[in-house]
Amino acid sequence: MTVREVNFDGLVGPTHNYSGLAHGNVASMSHEGLVANPREAALQGLEKMKSLMDAGYAQGVLPPQQRPDLGALRALGFSGSDAEVLARAAGEAPQLLRAVCSASSMWTANAGTVTPSVDAADGRVHFTPANLQSSFHRYLEPATTARVLGAIFRDEAHFAHHPVLPATPAFSDEGAANHTRLAGEHGAPGVHLYVYGRQAFGGDGVEPRRFPARQTLEASQAVARQHGLAAAQTVFAQQHPAAIDAGVFHNDVIAVGNGPVLLYHEMAFRDEQGTLEALREKMATPLIPVRVPVEAVSLDDAVASYLFNSQLLSNPDGTMTLVVPGECQEREAVWRCLQDHLLAGHNPIAEVVVKDVKQSMRNGGGPACLRLRVALSAAERAALSGRVLLDDALYAELTAWVERHYRDRLAPADLADPQLATETLTALDELTGLLELGSVYPFQRC
Repeated sequence: MTVREVNFDGLVGPTHNYSGLAHGNVASMSHEGLVANPREAALQGLEKMKSLMDAGYAQGVLPPQQRPDLGALRALGFSGSDAEVLARAAGEAPQLLRAVCSASSMWTANAGTVTPSVDAADGRVHFTPANLQSSFHRYLEPATTARVLGAIFRDEAHFAHHPVLPATPAFSDEGAANHTRLAGEHGAPGVHLYVYGRQAFGGDGVEPRRFPARQTLEASQAVARQHGLAAAQTVFAQQHPAAIDAGVFHNDVIAVGNGPVLLYHEMAFRDEQGTLEALREKMATPLIPVRVPVEAVSLDDAVASYLFNSQLLSNPDGTMTLVVPGECQEREAVWRCLQDHLLAGHNPIAEVVVKDVKQSMRNGGGPACLRLRVALSAAERAALSGRVLLDDALYAELTAWVERHYRDRLAPADLADPQLATETLTALDELTGLLELGSVYPFQRC
């Protein structure tokens, strides 16, 4: 295949902890205060990457963010040495300390939105980093994300980078977690499904009542305009408000698509039939919808298991593999649905692979959250900068790097430890050398 989908997974950072920062993310909120294991989390993520690489899928790596973000604390009025800033924040505003230590950048589905070159008028791959303005701990990410993406996808002949949307509620953007590209194959022209939770300007006011809708229609439309997509290439659909109120904070918690296949829950879209009809009208290849009714899997089971936050991967023979978190085996209805409804149904899904990403799951992110999908031609893959495509040697080096630098126990109270900050900067400085990315972190650019 000339064009291949590369899954760029986020490395879990050394400050991985359970602070319950994500309002509307049921798993994140319910595990607040637990002791985390950053080493195990990073190794679980790497093992998933390695297993997919071994199975023949193209696998990339994205580095974590610099945490704790002491610059953010200083901008908020905390002064003194690093140790003094951390101690004062811990005493006066522990919620801010937890936010600037978040390892949430590991969920690279939120890093940005990508349009492959086959769909772009200028024949380049387009990137827009997500502004993530709906939560403070994620709002801190876009500047470094933009530098990382710019460092990897550097060749202007192949790649185009766009500015982050204005960080206001009207243009709230959560990246590829609310975007799905559907096409006959990765190298064929596709249709882009953008899913939003609310409209900032106009609309009929039908929105979730319990949890916030993080993506606006206006943000999705702006990204499509940045990438030069025409109306015939796009479908904008509203997420079902009841799903958001059940804990479906992003569309990728209730639907996943790849190639011509859209696997979705009955409650994924406010206008299910209208969404399917619009996709069928615009796609050059027949859409293959795989619908899971609420009678088979309840919204609660969908959220608890992250069935739809699975990776749907295309195989050369036309079949597909679904990579699900281990929690899917723990819910009888979900496991029965996988066996009796998906694998036994008339659809391309021929294999289910179970992966243990429990450390990530407890913070509210499954296999699909951990990756940013980028469809690249052979020439575009050759134009990548840095050492970011996983192979056996890089996997071994990254595993050894984690073993050297990561703690195996981290409680929220440990975030004030100045030694943790020192350990993290030492680890990240070494990582940028391993990945050959140059100076992408603020502390390296002083």
